[in-house]
Amino acid sequence: MARKTAKGAAVKSNELITEMVPVQGALTQVAFRRSGRAAKISLRIDPAQGGIVITLPPRASRRAGLALLQTHEAWVVEKLAALPRALPFVPGAVVPVHGLPHIIRPTATGRGGAWIEEHEILVTGEPEFLSRRVSDCLRRLARQQLTAMAAEKAKQAELTPKCVRVKDTRSRWGSCAPDGTLAFCWRLICAPEFVQDYVVGHEVAHLRHMNHGRQFWALTETLTAHRVAASAWLGTHGPALLRIG
Repeated sequence: MARKTAKGAAVKSNELITEMVPVQGALTQVAFRRSGRAAKISLRIDPAQGGIVITLPPRASRRAGLALLQTHEAWVVEKLAALPRALPFVPGAVVPVHGLPHIIRPTATGRGGAWIEEHEILVTGEPEFLSRRVSDCLRRLARQQLTAMAAEKAKQAELTPKCVRVKDTRSRWGSCAPDGTLAFCWRLICAPEFVQDYVVGHEVAHLRHMNHGRQFWALTETLTAHRVAASAWLGTHGPALLRIG
């Protein structure tokens, strides 16, 4: 079932309807998402967009979602203020790749698109295409790197993923579907390789154990030696990764 927002847009299941809402006097981006699985209204900070997501159960109203937001305004303002600064893809921006700084530099020579050389992300073409081309370059690299890692670890564990996908996820670094599909956030390519190694090992272990029991963790430990260090790194630096691009 779909509901109407004040602007007349239907909020369908899993669809995001975004509008600007005053929060303690400042207009703030709020996305309303309806979920058939949600038992109650919830709100969270979207670190990628620097806004708020309000999840509505099937019969909950937008007004009820805004009431929850109003109740927690102080918490929301505090969390938004604590977000790392956004790192857009613009000329001269320094973007981490495998945890190492790479500067974005437009160039008039070389092959089309964007590629990496000597700690630089070189980009050809018109300025309006630069951001998309850098994003495509990093997603392509992430797909190559994470797919290769997953294949190696699956072979080690004598497992076979159905496929490996790279997505623009905002709440999970990786996932394993019941059908054996592995998915990873493309921004992992910005993290050090030991972090990528842990996330991939974690999800490959889920191919055998779709839980977080002792057997799962035992298998994870055989697939990656970086569980503690990588978890700590993501806890500290993960929000900044989501602000890239």
